[in-house]
Amino acid sequence: MKVSEAKRFMRMAIRKAAAGIKKGQTPFGACIVKDGRDGKVVSCEHNVVWKTTDITAHAEVHAIRSACRRLRTIDLSGCVIYTTCEPCTMCMSACHWARIGKIVFGASIADAQKAGFNELVISARTMKRLGRSPVKIVGGFLRREARALFALWSASKDRRVY
Repeated sequence: MKVSEAKRFMRMAIRKAAAGIKKGQTPFGACIVKDGRDGKVVSCEHNVVWKTTDITAHAEVHAIRSACRRLRTIDLSGCVIYTTCEPCTMCMSACHWARIGKIVFGASIADAQKAGFNELVISARTMKRLGRSPVKIVGGFLRREARALFALWSASKDRRVY
């Protein structure tokens, strides 16, 4: 995939996260694209933890659920997920179980932790290595833009961490 396309998909995830912040959600977004679909997005979601009172409703998990429903399968082989922040251990596991081929993330787990989120400090790369996952990982992609979501969220009077 071309860098310009990758930037477009990551920016879609960033815009989705910003829309979520305006709805009282947290600064996370994810966009799933299936290779061979001419760059068409399968799903693009923001975090809905507070809306659903479901601690597992992270952006990546929400996007995976939507993609599985849309494609009518639990096998997302050939898909790439663009996520505004490095996947936590739960989201990394969900990407692995869904057989997503590639994860592209912006901000790091450390960035989320600095913003006050209760993160386990286990990197996606460590999870990949320990679990022998075949998923490819590209980190720090448009990191400055992704990290700006934390500032936007921090300025919100409705902000809540978990």
